[in-house]
Amino acid sequence: MAAHSPTAKSLTAIGLSLGLMLGLAACATPTPYQPAAAGRHAAGFSEIRIESNRFRVTFSGNSLTSRETVEGYLLYRAAELTVAQGYDTFTVVDRKTDKSSRTYVQPDPMFHPWYGPSYGFWRPSWRYYGPGFGWRSWDPFWGDPFWSDQMDVRTVDRYEASAEIVMSRGPKPEADPTAFDARAVMTNLGPRIQRPAP
Repeated sequence: MAAHSPTAKSLTAIGLSLGLMLGLAACATPTPYQPAAAGRHAAGFSEIRIESNRFRVTFSGNSLTSRETVEGYLLYRAAELTVAQGYDTFTVVDRKTDKSSRTYVQPDPMFHPWYGPSYGFWRPSWRYYGPGFGWRSWDPFWGDPFWSDQMDVRTVDRYEASAEIVMSRGPKPEADPTAFDARAVMTNLGPRIQRPAP
């Protein structure tokens, strides 16, 4: 029996399947500490220079990234940026965290619509017995709360934190609760930073 060699079509299908699996695996983890890529829902950090020592820093997480992580990564990026610019401290002059929620409602794929196109207009119906109420019937045209309109409902939350910071040299003012020692922030938060896998 001759061995069959893979066709270009089957190799393409395998490649697409592997790509989809890797994409799903990437989505199944919280956003690591990384620069944000361009795009509408880009996850990671970004910054914009406003003045020579003033920046707006942002960190966006995916739906698996907690608010605490997003805010911690924002502070870490502000500290890292401060040191990279040759400064010692930064003061947060404006800070906010936004939460965006989306609710997804997905009907049972076997139930709606019409149990799929291959069934035409046929739908199953049956009778079942329930203790306390006896025999009941289920019909797709009349419905029943026991079975019909089964839905998968889930809400997905995403957090984005942003801060406007002003950088300065020398020790931080002790009386200012909005001032941070950049190197101390990096030392304290560094062990909790998850970077992307190499």
